[in-house]
Amino acid sequence: MADEPLVLGIETSCDETGVGVVRGHTLLADAVASSVDEHARYGGVVPEVASRAHLEAMVPTIRRALDQAGVSARDLDGIAVTAGPGLAGALLVGVSAAKAYAYALGKPLYGVNHLASHICVDQLEHGALPEPTMALLVSGGHSSLLLTPDITSDVRPLGATIDDAAGEAFDKVARVLGLGFPGGPVIDRYAREGDAKAIAFPRGLTGGRDPLYDFSFSGLKTAVARWVEARRRDGQEVPVADVAASFQEAVVDVLTRKAIRACRDHGVDHLMIGGGVAANSRLRSLAQERCADAGIRLRVPRPGLCTDNGAMVAALGAEMVARGRSAATLDLPADSSLPVTEVSVPGHRHDSRPAGDLGPVPVRDQRAAHHHVHDHVHELSKDNLYG
Repeated sequence: MADEPLVLGIETSCDETGVGVVRGHTLLADAVASSVDEHARYGGVVPEVASRAHLEAMVPTIRRALDQAGVSARDLDGIAVTAGPGLAGALLVGVSAAKAYAYALGKPLYGVNHLASHICVDQLEHGALPEPTMALLVSGGHSSLLLTPDITSDVRPLGATIDDAAGEAFDKVARVLGLGFPGGPVIDRYAREGDAKAIAFPRGLTGGRDPLYDFSFSGLKTAVARWVEARRRDGQEVPVADVAASFQEAVVDVLTRKAIRACRDHGVDHLMIGGGVAANSRLRSLAQERCADAGIRLRVPRPGLCTDNGAMVAALGAEMVARGRSAATLDLPADSSLPVTEVSVPGHRHDSRPAGDLGPVPVRDQRAAHHHVHDHVHELSKDNLYG
């Protein structure tokens, strides 16, 4: 175990500052500082609020993760960070911090894809991923079906949402029902007391001529809103639990149906489900039921590893180190629309220096507006490393 790569991972794609420490496939620490309460009054994530929260939480969360893992920063074999996709400002804070630590420590830097990290995190719970693996990723920003022959270099998109992602639909329906933000956990809770067959909500993109693996939840969201509005207009009580259960069933029915079809069509006998919505209890139970019927092995991380966290970034970083993948240069950019096919981001090459060489290259940010972020985190990093 001692010869397995020890990697620290930083995740700041949205509203949670996640820092994980992983040795090989073993999770040593998973520290998270969430700013969800600061966004709740707005009914959704406010990018500027998220960025400021990341800046304030970064160094304390890194220190907490290293303390939990019982390791020194100098013991690390690499620093991994989410380079995209996500909120631009939030990503910049994490990328700037990772550059500062990599430069100060003289460690290789790995900029990795947020979606690929959600797949790789399952290795921390169930061991090495079979190759290929079919991955269904469902979160507030993404609903994707991905064929994954090699988690470090080859992720192939088969289908994705054409409008609202599943998690986004959960948030919007929760708002319609007056249940607050975030919507996923509260919808799941109410649905347990409701009747999933009470209301026949539509299943998007399931017609004979519709794309086989794409998703659409905008129409479902609208159908729920109109149903609720009609009840209120008529002076009738809205059966919140039944609406929640019926809506939730419509979402997970489509997700699991298309995932099973993708596995069958591509001859893959493993399905991995990740992303924040993978914590949903009905999605997990229906997926297990349908996978068992189809002879497909289901892999779903525990709920705490499904939501955004630094452990998933560290897991992918450790796999990059173990397989000898090239590290990034210190001008690694943050890419808010990074495609899933780009599992890692090498940075820009300005000379013939090997990608992993962390010689005297100035640590510079890619956007002048965020130079203060880099300077602040870099100074704090030095204080904590050498103070």
